[in-house]
Amino acid sequence: MTETVERTETGAILYDKAIINQITAEHFTPQGWPHAELLTGALCSGGRGNTYFVGNVPRQFVLRHYVRGGLVGKLIRDFYVFSGADATRSFMEWRLLDKLAVNNMKVPRPAAARYCQRGTFYTADIITVRIPDVVALSQYIAAEERDEAFWRSAGASIWKFHKAGVYHADLNAYNVQIDKDGDLWMLDFDKGALRAPGRWQQETLSRLHRSLRKIMGLDPQLHFRSTNWEQLLAGYFDAAKSE
Repeated sequence: MTETVERTETGAILYDKAIINQITAEHFTPQGWPHAELLTGALCSGGRGNTYFVGNVPRQFVLRHYVRGGLVGKLIRDFYVFSGADATRSFMEWRLLDKLAVNNMKVPRPAAARYCQRGTFYTADIITVRIPDVVALSQYIAAEERDEAFWRSAGASIWKFHKAGVYHADLNAYNVQIDKDGDLWMLDFDKGALRAPGRWQQETLSRLHRSLRKIMGLDPQLHFRSTNWEQLLAGYFDAAKSE
């Protein structure tokens, strides 16, 4: 992929001409597209109302505005301290996705990103190519009970990311997505990075486990039990041993 950076009055836009030949500030708003659909979901998986499916079939995109979570997000919704274009959330995520996509990792292909500077702060947005026929892990296991082969495969897929040094800052049952073939994809790499092996690998696994246990509390009928997690770990560690 080849990145192009164009300056704007308040910041810059980074994009891949092979995906989007021309892009304007309007494309970073739902109103800038002929069709836009707010991403929502069950079990509190609709996010923070900041993500849209945009564009026409067959090439659809996902537009996401960066917003803060937690207690800070209640006070400062979408502003971040500006310390240079290359350090903005959107540019960093775009470039990480670019590296991963080039290496055939199952992540969204980055299309465009921008930041808008306002004094010492900035806001940011990113556009990625929509992955066809995927659903959140939470939805996938709500639909029906999944067999041991699926959970082991999911664990092996997570190991593949970890082997490549891919750190996901918020690995949960919504950012992990499953396609029609049962393969695992990862979305939303805000604050993600490439790292050397370390404690973070166990921490991200634990984060996913907490997420699954949390949604079990929302829907006790969900098809997830402790044995499923053991199967996922077995797939993860078997894949690690086979290297």
